[in-house]
Amino acid sequence: MFQSTRCSGYLFRLPLNDMKSLFQRSLIFVSVVAAAWLGMATGQLLTRRVVAISIAQAAPESAELEAAKDRYKNLELFQKVLSFVESNYVEEVKHKDLIFGAIKGMMATLDPHSNFLPPDIYKDMKVDTTGKFGGLGIEIGLRDGVLTIIAPIEDTPAWKAGLKPGDRIVKIGNESTKGMNLVEAVSKMRGVQGSKVSITIFRKGFDKVRDVTLARAIIKVRSVRSELLENGYGYVRLMSFNESAASDVEKAIRTLEAKQKLNGLVFDLRTNPGGLLDQAVEVSSLFVDDGVIVSTIGRNKDQKEVKHARKGKARKDFAVAILVNSSTASAAEIVAGALQDHGRAVVLGETTFGKGSVQTVVELSKDMGLKLTVARYYTPSGRSIQEKGVEPDIVLDQYDPKLLEKAKVESNFMREKDLPGHMIGEGESEPAKKEKAGEDFSQKELETLGTTKGKTETPEDDEMAPMKFDPKNDYQVKQAVNYLKSFEILKDKVVKEKKAASL
Repeated sequence: MFQSTRCSGYLFRLPLNDMKSLFQRSLIFVSVVAAAWLGMATGQLLTRRVVAISIAQAAPESAELEAAKDRYKNLELFQKVLSFVESNYVEEVKHKDLIFGAIKGMMATLDPHSNFLPPDIYKDMKVDTTGKFGGLGIEIGLRDGVLTIIAPIEDTPAWKAGLKPGDRIVKIGNESTKGMNLVEAVSKMRGVQGSKVSITIFRKGFDKVRDVTLARAIIKVRSVRSELLENGYGYVRLMSFNESAASDVEKAIRTLEAKQKLNGLVFDLRTNPGGLLDQAVEVSSLFVDDGVIVSTIGRNKDQKEVKHARKGKARKDFAVAILVNSSTASAAEIVAGALQDHGRAVVLGETTFGKGSVQTVVELSKDMGLKLTVARYYTPSGRSIQEKGVEPDIVLDQYDPKLLEKAKVESNFMREKDLPGHMIGEGESEPAKKEKAGEDFSQKELETLGTTKGKTETPEDDEMAPMKFDPKNDYQVKQAVNYLKSFEILKDKVVKEKKAASL
């Protein structure tokens, strides 16, 4: 059987089986073409996506490559300079000295607390904060690039010599401190017990620098002092955050309470240079029993370390007033900021030092290390302490109590009890009989009129006299007690008003 078909004007006759075979082949051909077309379209789409992904990945890879190239170029530049100095400097220079100098220069471009620790300094850095170390007894820092005393530690050579917060140290021995970093300065001031070191200082108000010679001593830090100011009000001064700070503060409060119940506490953190972070948390936990005390955040903002209050120790049965000044630093700022944010204490005084950074010491080898700033401190509310410090709730300037006493206006107004023959008040005793009216004053009486028996004038304090802490005569302490009393009065008034409203 045959089937006819026309193609290009010619008539062909093909067997039926051949026609089926041709049809099948045509179907296969069309399928292959369709598949090829679909594959091309899919391939183009996938290619576009791959190219897009490659471009996206290429951007950071390109940035990393550029950074690597820059690093290589800079290292190549350093190597050229190093090689040229070694070969051509007027005198022979040790390779080690050049490398150490370069590292010190690199660290100097960072903050003042980041330092390279060569062997002669690294061993001093290993002296821990056990409350006992050799030296002069001062905490130092860099202010405007000048070595500055943050706080002298009480009863130490520096304190006895009359060094004060804010004094600028311009020389140690015969060496200028210009360009000297903190660890170098500390190393030069430490030494054998009993040996002497001379430092040259400048203080605001001086007309020239002064040399002060001090004998190095083993510094035994007495971290806490306390006393009762008046009925119901205690005073605790914390001088440093050594390893026993929290337990010492707790003991001081118990000692005060053994004498009488406390309505308020003045917690003095003035001229406290700081110390151990864990002790800052422990001291805060004596007044706050829940919540964040401090958090630290490094370069990676996601890596946040949070320190919480230790539960079970907090005292909340009396009001607290914290005193701070510009020499309140580091761990002391953490405590002041934490209690302020939690509403547990009112902070009075001056804005604090502003040292809110965290350092870590990395051991580079057995005798060398690197001290590097790795994070910042933040208060519970998220405030950064760095540079800004902790601002007081109530600003209080400090005044010389002797000058205040002289400036005080005495009241000589007459009162009812001063009138001759006045009626005796209930519960009052009969006054002593006075001299008969009309009798003249003796010359001796006239000479002593208006003077206070037993008091004599004292000369002005010497500029280099040791700092004295007498809380009962301290202006800021007195104002802090006045605040605490006001708090108690207002609290009692609120309680009475609530009771009256419920009647």
